[in-house]
Amino acid sequence: MKAVIVASDMLTPYGLGTDQCWEGINAGRTAVSKVSRFDTAAFHSDFAGTIQGLAYHDGESLVMQMLRQLFQKKGSSIPADARLLLATTKGEIDLLEKSVLTRTGDPSESFPGRLLDKVVELTNARGGGSLFISAACTSSAAAAAEGAAIIRNGHADCILVVACDAVTEFIFSGFSSLMALDKEVARPFDRNRAGLNVGEAAAYALLMSEERATRENRPVQGTLAGWGLSDDANHMTGPSRESEGLILAIRKALSSAGLSPEDVGFIAAHGTGTVYNDQMEMQAFRSVFGNNERPVYSIKGGIGHTMGAAGLVEMIIALRALREASVPPTVNLQDPANDASGWASGQRQRIREGRASALVTNAGFSGINTALVLA
Repeated sequence: MKAVIVASDMLTPYGLGTDQCWEGINAGRTAVSKVSRFDTAAFHSDFAGTIQGLAYHDGESLVMQMLRQLFQKKGSSIPADARLLLATTKGEIDLLEKSVLTRTGDPSESFPGRLLDKVVELTNARGGGSLFISAACTSSAAAAAEGAAIIRNGHADCILVVACDAVTEFIFSGFSSLMALDKEVARPFDRNRAGLNVGEAAAYALLMSEERATRENRPVQGTLAGWGLSDDANHMTGPSRESEGLILAIRKALSSAGLSPEDVGFIAAHGTGTVYNDQMEMQAFRSVFGNNERPVYSIKGGIGHTMGAAGLVEMIIALRALREASVPPTVNLQDPANDASGWASGQRQRIREGRASALVTNAGFSGINTALVLA
């Protein structure tokens, strides 16, 4: 059975709704700014993509505040028999931070299982067999792939994929200690790129079998046609310089979709803005697609690296790009690196006629890679 996406939405630093994110990216406007949530004086950078109006270390966790905004009007559209897949890297880590820094609160409230129970209650997705998926920065892409595989194999016909991660002092200090942060706004695929900005987001996608979507007269946003996962087992945090893991994931995804590289109209890349990630991705793309250039873009110059939520946000934006036959610009890209020249652009690009599929790639710590093919 085909897995189709029948509903989706997001909350990002641009605001609530996919339209806000789509319009901000296409305007070339970044939502990354100086952090005011906590003191950054001891860290390598002052910049992150944060959502305004969230209360830090005061009441509910950041991700639950984000998810409540996202689902405040969505409850009736989510079937009660939907099976929940929740993706995040650190979930409610700010609750643990609070207990450590202020000696108040219960640190066990930050346990992943607690968050899973809260999201089941919030979304009313009670189909059974709910899962918490944490696979570094590929978490939500891996969750989308798992959901599509469950549907294709006939084990369920309705899956709700939810993703969330927040910018906290713990997260920020971790990336700072790795010297991975750009001191200014990140510039994916630029020859002068110097690191990433962390960001936060919450997103969801409702997947159904094509048969059920037709039966319920659900509007279809696109098909999750193929997926591939791999791990290059190169380093705790650094990607393999040879790109063999991502190459394998992409080829698996194309094979799963029954498509060839020629069918892919554009690539929604992980594109963090670090020297090695962007270099690794471009090497993988050139290996798979040869000299047949096609548009490549990253949205992380606009919203920052939203960690476990990144893959799902990027999948939803890629679906929008497919529907509008328009590839977004890479925000902040001014001078493409040699390996990205002719592929990545700071301007909007058109999809070549006849190429009706998109590739979405993500990579994470431990060397894990995911690739999704959308149609």
